[in-house]
Amino acid sequence: MSKKHIAMYITGGIAVYKAAQLVRSFIKGGYEVKVAMTASAQEFVTPQTFAVLSQHEVYTDFNSKTPADFVPHIALADWTDAAVVVPATANMIGKMANGIADDFVSTALLATAAPKYVVPAMNEKMWQQAATKRNVACLRADGSEILPPVTGFLAEGYSGQGRMPEPAEIYAWVTAKLTHQQDLAGKKILVSAGPTVEAIDPVRFLSNRSSGKMGYAVAQAAADRGAEVTLISGPTALAQPTNLKMIPIRSARELQEQLEENFDANDFVIMAAAVADYHVKEVADQKIKKHGRDVVELELVANPDILAALGQKKTHQRLVGFAAETQNLLANGAKKLAEKNLDMLVLNDVSRSDIGFNAADNEVRLLRPQEEPKLIEKTSKAQIAQEILDELLKLA
Repeated sequence: MSKKHIAMYITGGIAVYKAAQLVRSFIKGGYEVKVAMTASAQEFVTPQTFAVLSQHEVYTDFNSKTPADFVPHIALADWTDAAVVVPATANMIGKMANGIADDFVSTALLATAAPKYVVPAMNEKMWQQAATKRNVACLRADGSEILPPVTGFLAEGYSGQGRMPEPAEIYAWVTAKLTHQQDLAGKKILVSAGPTVEAIDPVRFLSNRSSGKMGYAVAQAAADRGAEVTLISGPTALAQPTNLKMIPIRSARELQEQLEENFDANDFVIMAAAVADYHVKEVADQKIKKHGRDVVELELVANPDILAALGQKKTHQRLVGFAAETQNLLANGAKKLAEKNLDMLVLNDVSRSDIGFNAADNEVRLLRPQEEPKLIEKTSKAQIAQEILDELLKLA
C-alpha cells in the first residue's frame, strides 16, 4: 500500500518551531510529507530545516519550476491526500475563508480538493475577534477541520487561549481523522441534499432556505467510511464532496425520478433534501411583467410525497428521513416517522437561529420506532453526520 501524502503548510507565527517536530512525527508514522512555507514563516525557521526533515524540496514563493512540477502549486495540490495548515495565522485563516490566493501557500490551498486540517495559533485577542470567529466558522462550513488553540503561556508573556497544541496532539488528531474505520465498506448509500427549485417563469422560482450542508456532511462521512455513495443534490453553493457519485437536480420531480432510478440498488437511503411541497401549475414561458399589477396570483399544486412513497416501496433498504419543525417537535416527528414508514427520522428545530438552515452547527433528535429519542446536542454537522451513520449501522 502506498504512503498517504501529507502537504504541510507553514505560516508565520512563533509556533513554527513546533511544526518541525510534527513533520518528523508524520514521517515516523509512515506518511510522505511535503512542506510549503510563507515568506513570514521563513523568518522564524529556514526552509532547509523542513527540507532535511521531509527529504523534499520546500515550496516557497521563490521556487524555480522543475519538469516534475510544471505548475508547482497545482502539482502539490494534486499530490495531496491531506493538507495540514500549522500554525495557521489569523491572516491565512482569513485568506482561506475568503478564497484569497496571493502567495504560494494560499494559492495551493485554494487549488486543493483534499481534506484540510487547520491548526490556528495566535494571540488570544486575535482569536477572540469577531472577524476571526466568522472566518473559522466559514472554514468549518466549507468542510475544513479545525483544532482550536489551547490556553497556555503565549509569546507575549502572559497566559491566554491562542497557544498551538503540542505536536503529539496535532499528530493524533490528524491521523485519527485520516484513518476512518471502514465500517461501511461494501454498503451502497443514496443521499439526497439541498433544496429543490420550482420554476415560476424563466426568471423566478419557489425554493427554501436549505444550504445542503447536512446532507453533504452525511455523504462525505459515508464515503470516508468506505461506502459507495450516490449524492443527489439540489442547487447549493457547496464544494462537491469527494469519492462519490454526484447527480445534480433542480425540481422535486427531477429528485423523484433520480430516487426511483437509484433506489433499488442501495442498502441505505438518507433523505436530507428539503423538498418543495408545491409547484406552480402553469409555468410561464416568458417573464411575468408587473405592468402596474399589485397582485399576481399563482396556482400551486402539491408535489408528490417522495419520502412516503419510498417508505411504501422499500424492501431491503433502510430509510432515513429528515424533518424540519418549528413547534411540537417530538409529536410531529413521531407522526412523520410512523406515517412515512421510516427506519429513522432526524428531527431538526429550525426555529433556532444558531442551528439548522445555513448554520455550521446543528442539534438533532434521532427517532426510531419503539425506541426513546436520542438527543445529539449542538455540535458540528460533520460530527452529527458521523453519529447518524453510527446509528445507521445498528439498523443493518
